[in-house]
Amino acid sequence: MHLKELEKEEQTNMDNTTWLANNTRWSDFILVGLFSHSKHPIVLCVIIFVVLLMTLSGNTILILLIHSDAHLHTPMYFFISQLSLMDMMYISVTVPKMLMDQVMAVNKISAPECGMQMFLYLTLVGSEFFLLAAMAYDRYVAICHPLHYPILMNHRVCLLLVSGCWILGSVDGFILTPVTMTFPFCRSREIYHYFCEVPALMKLSCSDTSLYETLMYLCCALMLLIPVTVISSSYSFILLTIYKMSSAEGRKKAFTTCSSHMTVVILFYGAAAYTYMLPSSYHTPEKDMVVSVFYTILTPVLNPLIYSLRNKDITGALKKMLNLGSIFRENIK
Repeated sequence: MHLKELEKEEQTNMDNTTWLANNTRWSDFILVGLFSHSKHPIVLCVIIFVVLLMTLSGNTILILLIHSDAHLHTPMYFFISQLSLMDMMYISVTVPKMLMDQVMAVNKISAPECGMQMFLYLTLVGSEFFLLAAMAYDRYVAICHPLHYPILMNHRVCLLLVSGCWILGSVDGFILTPVTMTFPFCRSREIYHYFCEVPALMKLSCSDTSLYETLMYLCCALMLLIPVTVISSSYSFILLTIYKMSSAEGRKKAFTTCSSHMTVVILFYGAAAYTYMLPSSYHTPEKDMVVSVFYTILTPVLNPLIYSLRNKDITGALKKMLNLGSIFRENIK
């Protein structure tokens, strides 16, 4: 009799666990966010808002310059405009929601919204991985095979490369998002992050996620390995070609062009490798949020500065646009 009661109680507990998992899977999550850890949340909110405006305006100006100036209608600037577009979308996926939550004193996000944010974030991260590799290949062809550059990097090839970057990037989102969101979340609903990032969400699951975390690690390693191989191979050939150059001016120009791209690569890949490739023992919620701020908020605002301040073509196009604007205003007067 006692055994039957124990079995009945165990079955009831299992049923309750299943019910809890099913009914909490689609309830709201709570984003703890950056501001809860800040001593001056209002100041931090204003700073992030200013960075958001700088990112959107800086990347928008860069895209307009590239598309309006005929001298910038080259593969290199086409890829830079795509990078600016990704950065604008990238910061828009996470930061506006975080700022609105702080202003409205609401820090909840529904499961469908969380899944959509995760999918867009993963897609944009993956797409930027491959775009940076395509940009490295473009520089390799331009420096190592300058005579064949117009043929090897024609407009059709550029469109195919960019389309491939978007498609390959979305694979990461399509694989990881559905699997992550189907795990039962029956622990705390508080996500110790300012957006729905996969590692932060996995900590809330009451089921064993070790196999999934291993597969996610392998997936992310592959997503990083392919672009890193392309980038390292491209720059190996570029360095050999630069070493053989007799012209000091040619060497300087090649180094300037490649150093801007390499700065972006190191910033972006370094932070992404920390988030998705280091074991969980190296992670803490505070460290994860700091690293995420680095490549979701700071990198998008730095990219247009890196590519414009050190680029004579971009600064020249900007001066030309400003001069046309002043002439237009004088004619109106």
